[in-house]
Amino acid sequence: MENLNLKLIYRFLGVTAILNGLFMWLSLPFSFYYDENCKWGILNAGVITIAIGSILYFFNKPDNKKIQKKEGYLIVTFGWLTLSITGMLPYLLSGSIPSITNAFFETISGYSTTGSSILTDIESMPKGILFWRSATHWIGGMGIIVLTIAILPLLGIGGMQLFMAEAPGPSADKLHPRITDTAKRLWQIYVLLTIVELLLLKVAGMNWFDAINHAMATVSTGGFSTKNASVAHWNGSPLIQYIIIFFMFVAGTNFVLTYFALKGKFRKVIQSEEFKYYLFGTLTISAIIAVMIIFYQDPALQTSIDHPMVFGKVESAVRHALFSVISVVTTTGFVTADFTMWSFFVTAMFFSLFFLGGSAGSTSGGVKIVRHIVMLKNSFLEFKKSLHPNAIIPVRYDGKAVKQTIVFNILSFFVVYMLIFISGTVVLTFFGLDFYSALGACASSLGNIGPAIGTVSPVDNFNHLSIGAKWFCSFLMLIGRLELFTVLILLTPFFWRKS
Repeated sequence: MENLNLKLIYRFLGVTAILNGLFMWLSLPFSFYYDENCKWGILNAGVITIAIGSILYFFNKPDNKKIQKKEGYLIVTFGWLTLSITGMLPYLLSGSIPSITNAFFETISGYSTTGSSILTDIESMPKGILFWRSATHWIGGMGIIVLTIAILPLLGIGGMQLFMAEAPGPSADKLHPRITDTAKRLWQIYVLLTIVELLLLKVAGMNWFDAINHAMATVSTGGFSTKNASVAHWNGSPLIQYIIIFFMFVAGTNFVLTYFALKGKFRKVIQSEEFKYYLFGTLTISAIIAVMIIFYQDPALQTSIDHPMVFGKVESAVRHALFSVISVVTTTGFVTADFTMWSFFVTAMFFSLFFLGGSAGSTSGGVKIVRHIVMLKNSFLEFKKSLHPNAIIPVRYDGKAVKQTIVFNILSFFVVYMLIFISGTVVLTFFGLDFYSALGACASSLGNIGPAIGTVSPVDNFNHLSIGAKWFCSFLMLIGRLELFTVLILLTPFFWRKS
């Protein structure tokens, strides 16, 4: 502990809390407009959070403002805990979610962009609270840490270590040599996508409140909806669902590629190996599931699909299949139908998608497609090496050789991910979940997906879980959002030894 720059850590956590408190007050206009009692709870929550942040910031002036790796890991992990602890204050002080366990679960589910919920009647919640609930998604989507490093030059603090620890995916591609400029460009894209989707959803028939909430939840790949039925509420409005499908797909794409697309450099997008797998993979899986819905669907289960005469049975099946696949792959978690009702084969396919994840450098969670590509290529090379043991054949990605250290890192990440999934499933059965539900809850929480299988299926929620199970799922959501190692490294003895 002696070699840690604690004042720098506290100061950064202070900035995080101040920004979080200011974001809380964005919910106030909705509460005042609808004359809701929760407005005072939200106001007080913001005051308390900003006060805590101000104390941490102004009473800790570090002599050394350079962030080392250890400080970076601590700031990112405790930054998210700071967000989650202060972020549940609007729920608690307004009385909307009086239980600390439930409030923390809902909050960390928001910041981690998981989308799992304990609310049984979403539509009865105050509008100000629903907006704050969606805002936690939007804040967590790109990461409050990335937002903050964009203003770190004003504080005289560099942010490279933070970006490497927080940026989603196995690598942090940069759009600009300066890391702070990179963060600004990422947020410019993020805000632009949110505004465009908001306007399109309004034109398609949503009211302004639903449109802004769903835009924030889509671009962040979060999945919180303002409706009990999620996006299934608009099953009679295919255009709304197609808009959300498109923006879920874009949000699950590497933001660097989105930047190139906006700059007109489409060749770089097309040449991306990960994007090809992402695009054709989702289309192929969606086509298979659509066929299953059309030809093998049990007529008794047709209630999970809206009336086939909207655009025809084929269009309805394709839309629901495409929506559900992209929602799970990008770990958004929006729902238009209960995919667990589309035969055991389809349910098994969706469960396998829980371990896929979107593109590296996107706001989605999960293992990430690029890791699967590298692991598969490495596996095929091992077959070749068994025939030609003296051959030196590197793993190639996007036409370039991948360093062996990166391959080992990816392999170790996947091994640790699966070990946590297996042990996490066992832990959840200890807390009372049946094995089928424990599998779904663990995979969903760790992958930041939202809907799962069993008693936590797309038409259910996590409210019935025991207190212990909710706290454990909250932990899984945190380590899943921060890509395992960022949090788990803090639990190792060597991290705390003097360097």
